[in-house]
Amino acid sequence: MRILILLIFFVLLMSCQDADSLRLKAEQGDASAQYALGMKYVNGEGVNQDNKKAFEWFSKAAEQGNADAQYNLGRMYDNGEGVNQDNKKAFEWFSKAAAQGHVSAQVNLGLMYYIGYGVLQDYKKAAEWYSISAEQGHASAQFNLGVMYDYGEGVNQDKKKAFEWFTKAAEQGYDKAQYNLGVMYYNGEGVDQDYKKAFEWFSKAAEQGDTKAQYNLGVFYSFGDGVLMNKSKAAYWIKKAYENDEAEISEKAADFWKENELWKYDK
Repeated sequence: MRILILLIFFVLLMSCQDADSLRLKAEQGDASAQYALGMKYVNGEGVNQDNKKAFEWFSKAAEQGNADAQYNLGRMYDNGEGVNQDNKKAFEWFSKAAAQGHVSAQVNLGLMYYIGYGVLQDYKKAAEWYSISAEQGHASAQFNLGVMYDYGEGVNQDKKKAFEWFTKAAEQGYDKAQYNLGVMYYNGEGVDQDYKKAFEWFSKAAEQGDTKAQYNLGVFYSFGDGVLMNKSKAAYWIKKAYENDEAEISEKAADFWKENELWKYDK
């Protein structure tokens, strides 16, 4: 126990010394140190957690062109952390970071253009920024780009491209993409209809807590679509879908439970 206490004390001491060393470099104008010190204030590592001080150090680094600091400054303006919430300034700083190739900033910029947050809504520019980030492997951007191709927003509608981008995101474990991939296999949109593969992707999404996938999985087990019929598993997944905060899905699950008498198979 004494050894553990000494170890914790040593770690805290080293963290404080690290913060002091960073502070010295930051005060001398080192942009990387300014950014790193800002992160320490965000996380409370070696210093008291302080969003205002984090904002101050991110600002100094961002003004010197540090992309990570510019991105985090955008986040702080976006969320109103350490500064008054200002979506236009958030957009400005995300833009600066995105122009330097910051992948997460590019995704946020795409989202802001998509919903018209801090800037006039522009689906084409949203698709452009999602594309840049998606090509670099960002799962959220891949999913969002898939949605735009699916509905023809900012791009020509193309179900095959939607399928391709959903697949890339789904293979990285992105649950919403896994669900959408299940839907496309089920309906034969952008790919040949395949209930077994639809079942596989709904299963992956359901295991991660996607309520719509959980409901669909219950339906699949109930009727034997893409899998052997199993009323007990159907009851399990319909019940999981019911026990969530999404009113629409809960209502559908409750209706399906009653109509198919799944209480008989509840264990």
